[in-house]
Amino acid sequence: MAKESKAQRVERIKKEKDGLDVLQDIYLYAITGEEVDPEDIDRFKWYGLYTQNRNLQAEDDPTLYFMLRVKLISGELTLPQLKMIAEISEKYARGTADFTTRQDLQFHYIRVVDLPEVFRLLDTVGLNTIFAAGDVPRNVVSCPVNGIDKDEISDVRDVVEKINEALKGNKAFSNLPRKFKIGVNGCSKNCMHHEMQDLSFNAVKQENGRIQFAVSVGGGLASNRRVADHIGFVAPSQVLPLTKAVIKIYRDNGNRENRRKARLGHIIENWGIERFREVLQNGLSFKIKTPNDIEYVHSRYREHFGINESKEEGKSFIGCALNSGHIGLEGLNKLIELFERYEATALKATVTQNIIITSVPTKNAEAMAKELEEVGISPFPSNFKARVQACTGLNFCKFAISETKEKAKEVVDYLEEKFPDFDERVAISINGCPNSCAHSHIADIGLIGTKVKKDGQPVVGYEMVVAGFLHGKESEYAQKTGIKFAQEDTKEYIEGMIKEYKASSFTSFRDYLLTKAS
Repeated sequence: MAKESKAQRVERIKKEKDGLDVLQDIYLYAITGEEVDPEDIDRFKWYGLYTQNRNLQAEDDPTLYFMLRVKLISGELTLPQLKMIAEISEKYARGTADFTTRQDLQFHYIRVVDLPEVFRLLDTVGLNTIFAAGDVPRNVVSCPVNGIDKDEISDVRDVVEKINEALKGNKAFSNLPRKFKIGVNGCSKNCMHHEMQDLSFNAVKQENGRIQFAVSVGGGLASNRRVADHIGFVAPSQVLPLTKAVIKIYRDNGNRENRRKARLGHIIENWGIERFREVLQNGLSFKIKTPNDIEYVHSRYREHFGINESKEEGKSFIGCALNSGHIGLEGLNKLIELFERYEATALKATVTQNIIITSVPTKNAEAMAKELEEVGISPFPSNFKARVQACTGLNFCKFAISETKEKAKEVVDYLEEKFPDFDERVAISINGCPNSCAHSHIADIGLIGTKVKKDGQPVVGYEMVVAGFLHGKESEYAQKTGIKFAQEDTKEYIEGMIKEYKASSFTSFRDYLLTKAS
């Protein structure tokens, strides 16, 4: 009998038992201590669980540890939720906690025996992990300052909540060909990156003052590297039915034989956008209005850093940069302390692994911002720290070749010291493997984990891609350079590039980077 391909194995596993049905098994494994069936390990993803790399695990420790991803609806963590996240981090995750590019939060070192209690604790504050991973619709991303930004086009919090609620644990959508990513935007800065979502909705104010949503489909990175197609407009009440219709098309027509060609964008590439739009339209009871050109903000300017006056009277919000999403127990406790001292009540994660504290009394905002800066949570970040992203990396991810989080911090600290007055934003993305989880292909400098030669010996390193950005249909994904270097040489290599640029006649760092493209 021929050996199963990866796709055949996954499809068989899903057919034999729905991923949602593994929850009862999780509880049984926790109670009995039995070894987890490898096929159930795959199904664990439907509740946000991935086995983690043994890189930091003691050789004599046989425990099966998991990464656990917690969905943050609209990216939000209230103060009670923040306290619970800190409690779980301390008791069950060895002090780990990281924000992700889908406005989620991840723990490491989670044991099966602890999952019932972890799930219970999350539930007490309204958090869950359902559909945080797996071949399902993932957390809907959105602008973190929805409802409080004075410049927003529309407050879309209710739309985001309705989509998440309709899809959460819905067995009609629990077996997709692969993951499915949705974004909803009401922000004037287009900060949820619609160009790379499977399905997205951008609020647009029409001449009559009404809000409609521009619909885009088929965006993606990694094996599905394409800019989403704008296919028309729908009314706010039509967003949810259109979402379900698109997911059904994907569920019923996606490639289940090759997981590298199994995203919505691959269907659109095969069918053509006109056929896709026609099939979609035939499944709707309303008409998608004709598409037209829309002006979008360049990804370089999709930021909400610093102290900003809120729509809510007497309140401000503070946008802060982290180190590629890393917060940890120490950072969580510092945030909790500052929240209580300055009367803040909530934060929201961003799609760039940063956070925005959304509810600070204006009278306390400057003092809080100053203390945040002192503990490394930066309201006024350097041009290197503002846009650095990193994936989980070698320490915890089984697919990674290179380390990422600590490398990101090391690079930023080094460049800040070497170039304190550098006046251009530099987006740096560090990925442990080619999967682009940290969005290497939309960064100025994208580093992709690989093996390289140094002094004739194979060592861990990075391949560099450059000059990626998002700007609607004018977006460009990063270009290959053929440049590779050892992990240990990263900060010096980037330093050399910046020095070369500063000594050149180029008027922008991006123009300089394009000379590195092969």
